Amino acid sequence: QVQLVESGGGLVQAGGFLRLSCAASGRTFSTYAVGWFRQAPGKEREFVAAISWSGGRTYYADSVKDRFTISRDNAKNTVSLRMNSLKPEDTAVYYCAADYLGSHLQSAAEYDYWGQGTQVTVSS
Repeated sequence: QVQLVESGGGLVQAGGFLRLSCAASGRTFSTYAVGWFRQAPGKEREFVAAISWSGGRTYYADSVKDRFTISRDNAKNTVSLRMNSLKPEDTAVYYCAADYLGSHLQSAAEYDYWGQGTQVTVSS
């Protein structure tokens, strides 16, 4: 009952930055946690970051800690991922996902809804 659309991906040089956005529509988003995951070709989807709409709790994978920042704007039903100091190993398709009353936000299996993904490519 929640539709998610990612945007903001593209091609950047190493050391550059991108801001990804996840726009939600449909059912109210206020009780949904939102996570960002990424998947490179031939690899499993991995956790990147997550945020709770109500409590402002945030979680980050160790590989992106201190470089990426997740934030929210409940009035616009959007969640953003600011990606700084990008590295070639950050290259992947990035997905946002919503989890109703989620708890274990680092696990992809916990999420109920997924966006279509947006490509991020970082050149060396």
